Amino acid sequence: MKKLIETLKNIFKIEELRKRIVYTLGIILIYRLGSFVTMPGIDPNALANLQNQVEGNGLLDLMNIFSGGAFSNASIFALGIMPYISASIVIQLLGILVPYFQKMQREGESGRRKMNQWTRYLTILVLLVQAPSYLINLHTQLPSEAFVMGDGFMFNTVGTIVLIAGTMFTMWLGEKITDKGIGNGVSLIIMVGIIARLPYALAGELLARFTESTGGAVAFVVEMFVLFVIFALTIALVQAVRKVPVQYAKRIVGNKQYGGARQYIPMKINAAGVMPIIFAQALMFIPLFFERFEATRGIATVFADYTGFWYNFIFGLLVVAFTYSYTAITVNPMMMSEDMKRNGGFIPGVKPGKKTADYLDTIMSRITLPGSIFLAIIAILPAFAMKLGINNQFAHFFGGTSLLILVGVILDTLQQIESYLLLRHYDGLMKSGRIKGRSGM
Repeated sequence: MKKLIETLKNIFKIEELRKRIVYTLGIILIYRLGSFVTMPGIDPNALANLQNQVEGNGLLDLMNIFSGGAFSNASIFALGIMPYISASIVIQLLGILVPYFQKMQREGESGRRKMNQWTRYLTILVLLVQAPSYLINLHTQLPSEAFVMGDGFMFNTVGTIVLIAGTMFTMWLGEKITDKGIGNGVSLIIMVGIIARLPYALAGELLARFTESTGGAVAFVVEMFVLFVIFALTIALVQAVRKVPVQYAKRIVGNKQYGGARQYIPMKINAAGVMPIIFAQALMFIPLFFERFEATRGIATVFADYTGFWYNFIFGLLVVAFTYSYTAITVNPMMMSEDMKRNGGFIPGVKPGKKTADYLDTIMSRITLPGSIFLAIIAILPAFAMKLGINNQFAHFFGGTSLLILVGVILDTLQQIESYLLLRHYDGLMKSGRIKGRSGM
């Protein structure tokens, strides 16, 4: 405890770091306040049907968690930051597959600004689809008296503009955190939305344990211990790397020697991050569209059971498959080999060029297998938690996208704080070693 207090004192001794932390907290407060501001023209007291629908729907419940409850509150921030994330994923894939975007990626800072601009444009296009869809869902779930100013053309137009403006403002808040705050702004906003649901979920679970015959305090303590172990294993997955040694040739320039040192390429066990789970979850909702047909209604019923065997078995297989495919897209061994060759580097015992690319590809394929299996286990853990009697809201914190985002963002933010401390010659956040985020070496 004394070490922790001393570290906190050191953090607030650094003026720049103190200002960044306060600025970040201020932006987060603005975002949370906006999450409770209901859209104009809707009676906040008539949102019970919408909240009940969200709790019973996997995809909508996930969006509600990411938005910190703004989705079920019919807030001006109801769509949250997810349209921007969807656009970012598309632009990222285009940067791998399309030469025009590949060229922008190689242009440095100017190319990054251009890609950010393309991402904003695509975000607006995504919102032009999602905002009207959200309003249609409101018309379906809410009674007519909930629309105090009518539910006609004027409401739909104003509602679409408000939802688009809300998401773009949220995106702007995230960018401000990245520029003047601490951590990655967009990731922090998602994490704050997830954490905002934790007190309600924890209180609901605690109340259920002590008001029902479900184990009481002992069962709750066991749950907390299991959750701690899952968090520890997830941190190990996020930080785990396979270090590939690289030797750089010596170069004499004037009276100085450059190179000659051995370095390492950190190849991550889980290079795909949370994306395989997101893609797999999106595909798992496709069979539900066949519920309207008599011949396929049985299949739709099977996949509507989120705790069932076949749902989670197929879900796990999809996570493994998407982990391999997404890793193959984002990690390019041939490009890594060419970069090493251009800078005079080589892997000891491996010929430069194609042999090096094949060697890196083999290593990546081998370490991705255990990483993908562990990721699939994390993805289906909430279903096991629900089966064991944990309430649906709290079960989301036992795995899935919520857990991975929480761990990854917290590690990234702590890594930035530690870098400020070490730069000013203070002790880091840990007695030994370094905190490694998702981009840690």
